[in-house]
Amino acid sequence: MRRALCLILALLFPIAAGCHGGDRGSEPTPEPVAADPLAGLEPWSDPWIVAHAPSYLGDDRARRAAMEASLTAPENLYSRTRLGSYGRVRAGWDALPEWRPRSRPLDAALVAAIARGERPPVDGLEAIEEGTPRTFAEWAALGERVFHELPLRSEPFWEVALRDPALGEAVGLHRAPDGSVPGLVWMRDLDGRGAIGITCAICHSAPQGHSAPADGAFVSGRARRTLDYGRVRLAYFESHGQEIDPIARARWTSWGPGRADVLEDVADVPIAIPDLWGLRHQRLLTQAGTLTHASPLALAIRQETQYVQANHLRTRPPRALMFALTVYLYSLAPPPPPAFEGTAREREAGGLVFANACGRCHSSAIGSGELVPVAEIGTDPELATGSARGTGGYRPAALVRVADAAPYLHHGAVPSLESLLDPARTEPGHRFGMDLAPADRDLLLRYLRSR
Repeated sequence: MRRALCLILALLFPIAAGCHGGDRGSEPTPEPVAADPLAGLEPWSDPWIVAHAPSYLGDDRARRAAMEASLTAPENLYSRTRLGSYGRVRAGWDALPEWRPRSRPLDAALVAAIARGERPPVDGLEAIEEGTPRTFAEWAALGERVFHELPLRSEPFWEVALRDPALGEAVGLHRAPDGSVPGLVWMRDLDGRGAIGITCAICHSAPQGHSAPADGAFVSGRARRTLDYGRVRLAYFESHGQEIDPIARARWTSWGPGRADVLEDVADVPIAIPDLWGLRHQRLLTQAGTLTHASPLALAIRQETQYVQANHLRTRPPRALMFALTVYLYSLAPPPPPAFEGTAREREAGGLVFANACGRCHSSAIGSGELVPVAEIGTDPELATGSARGTGGYRPAALVRVADAAPYLHHGAVPSLESLLDPARTEPGHRFGMDLAPADRDLLLRYLRSR
């Protein structure tokens, strides 16, 4: 009878203790806990960056959580658009077809053909192959191709600048010594037609010193401050005999070199093209600090969504290429700084002046820092308070090769370091350092030129 009762109890309660000798039986096997891929890795080191690839490429929840966490001001248009459209798995931007554009860098032969008015064939153009990168170097090598070869979108404006070399040089479309044009590709567009396409390099690569030198060497990551988007647009429409709306003409004329309005709302807010060096040390992305840069996912998602919007919500880019681009951006290094003009003691004194006059805001390893409220900085408030990407403040500009980064402030309104610190400057805002004694101002300027 007792044996039968034990058998019944064992069937009813298979994990209960046995009836003989007090044997408690087998405990349930716990679910295995996945190892943390970031454990033991130094934040922002090369291995730590690469360890984020699986979560960006294959974890929908991780991407959505990273996107939400990155939005500094969730109420602005930039943030609301992404909250409504990104990381929804089967809806929104995730449901868009993936596009692998076929393209070819604009070499001398293609430039010559387009200058003659020809339309080169699109047959034979190839898409970038992803491969299977595993190391930081392999991801960066793939990302370098993305930076120079993957079209962000087709853009016909540049054809008129290709046909007129003088105009091309005037609007910043510099040619390399081999006759190629960095930043432009010949591509098959979304409708299957041949078109000029722009890549990251159109805005973020430039010859040393920003204008074509004797050797023509381009530096990746350097803002192309000679790029005049407004002027080339005017030239395109004028060359086609199209009437230009007076408001549009005034708007494009006002931008000038090195500035463009890329915002989502209808306000005209030209923004200075930034350098891309030291990004792994940058805790805020964009001049208004629109994104908090807590991990590589924040930057990868920024790149991905930029491609989506550039193509008018018709496609999304391959995520492997976006992660590769992100790694490449982290790999970019600036040219060596110029030597300090003076003695070691003077340089130390200049560093002390910088620490006292600038260090509170420009506190990071690259001279950037936390968001500064627009009421404190006092510069033009339209971007900081606008509905598009406004956060209520501005990110301090990084000071990597700052002497070569003119014009200054988020909207490129101050032409030189000297004018930035000049007490007679009329452009409002950023009064820091303007009340220094002349000797201290000279030390600070020399110190900044050596960064």
